[in-house]
Amino acid sequence: MSAGRLGTREWLALAWLPGMGAGQLARLAARAPAWPDGWLALLPREAATALRLWLDHPARSSLTPVVEAQLAWQVEGDGRHLLHADHPAWPALLAQIADPPPLLWAWGDLAALEPPRLAMVGARRATREGLANAAAFARELAGRDWCVVSGMALGIDAAAQWAALEAGGTSVAVLGCGADVVYPPRHHRLHARLREPGGLLLAEHPPGTPARAGFFPRRNRIVTGLSLGVLVVEAAEQSGSLVSARLAAEQGREVFALPGSLHNPQARGCLRLIRDGAVLVRGVDDILAELTQWQAALVPVVPDAAPPATDDPLLRWLSGAPTPVDSLVGLTGLGIAECQRRLLGLELEGSVAQVAGGWVRLSGP
Repeated sequence: MSAGRLGTREWLALAWLPGMGAGQLARLAARAPAWPDGWLALLPREAATALRLWLDHPARSSLTPVVEAQLAWQVEGDGRHLLHADHPAWPALLAQIADPPPLLWAWGDLAALEPPRLAMVGARRATREGLANAAAFARELAGRDWCVVSGMALGIDAAAQWAALEAGGTSVAVLGCGADVVYPPRHHRLHARLREPGGLLLAEHPPGTPARAGFFPRRNRIVTGLSLGVLVVEAAEQSGSLVSARLAAEQGREVFALPGSLHNPQARGCLRLIRDGAVLVRGVDDILAELTQWQAALVPVVPDAAPPATDDPLLRWLSGAPTPVDSLVGLTGLGIAECQRRLLGLELEGSVAQVAGGWVRLSGP
C-alpha cells in the first residue's frame, strides 16, 4: 500500500480508535502519514496502542469484530459502499470542511455524486406554498443536471428530494442515523426510492444506529459540506435550517434564501438570512448567476452537435468555454488525479482539448 493512501479496512480501524474524533482524524490524514508507522507516531498513546494491537494481534483486538462486521455489510446487498478519503467516489468538496467524516456508509447510486450539488433545506412544518416552491426549484435544478442534497426530513427536505427524483434528476440524503434506518418512519417510500438509480443515502454512523437528536446538527455539516451552496426555502426564526445556513457560511459556501410574507412565521428565518447577507432568490437563475466560478461549465452544448466519442459524464460539464480542472473537480466530485486521467483519455479520443484557461469540449467528427 502506498504511503498516505489507505484501504477501507484501514479507514474502518482508524474511525473506531478510542478517543479519536472526526476533526482530529482529518488533521492527521492531511499530513499523509505512511501506513502504519507514520500513523502510529502521530496518534495519541491510547489510540496508537489500540491500533498496534489490531495490527499485530487482530484476534485479541476489540477493533476486529467491528471492522469485519462493517466490511460484511458492504457485500450483503447491492448498492452498498463504504466511502473514505481514498475512495474514488469520495466527494472532493468534503476536504474543504474542518471536520469531514472519516467514513460515509453509502447505499444507492454513487453516480448521484457526479453532478454539481446544491443543498436545499427548510421547515419541517412547511406551508403549502413552501412545499410547492421547494418542488419547483428541485425540478428545475434536476433539469439543469444539478443534484439536490438534503436530509430526508419532513417538509421542505422531502418535497425537494421527491421532486428532483421524479423529474429524472439526482438526490443525495444525508441521515442522522444508520443508512439502513428509516427516519422519520413515514418516509419509508422515499428511503426506498433513494436506494434506486439517481438516489443515494449517506450516513456517518454505521448501519443499525438509531436516530438521535444530537446527530442532526452534525449531519447538517455534511449536507452543506457536500454542496456548492445551500438554499433555505422556509425557516422560522428558531430553526435548524438556520444552523445549516451558518455552517454553510463557515464552510465558504454560498447561502441563498427565498423571501416570504412578513406575516408568515415560516418566512421570518429566511428574511433574517437575507438581512444578514444571504442572496435573495427569485428563481434558479439567481442561484447559478451567483455561483460565477462554475458558470463556464454550465454553458449548454449546441443541440445539433455530433454525439461525443464517449459517454463519460465529465463531458456534460464541458463546453466551448474553457473550464479549469479545479472547477471540474468541484462540479463532479472526482479527485484531481482521477479527473486529469479522464481528461487525458478524452483528449486522446478527440473529445476535449486543453487551451488557455482550462479544458473545452470539441465538436464531434
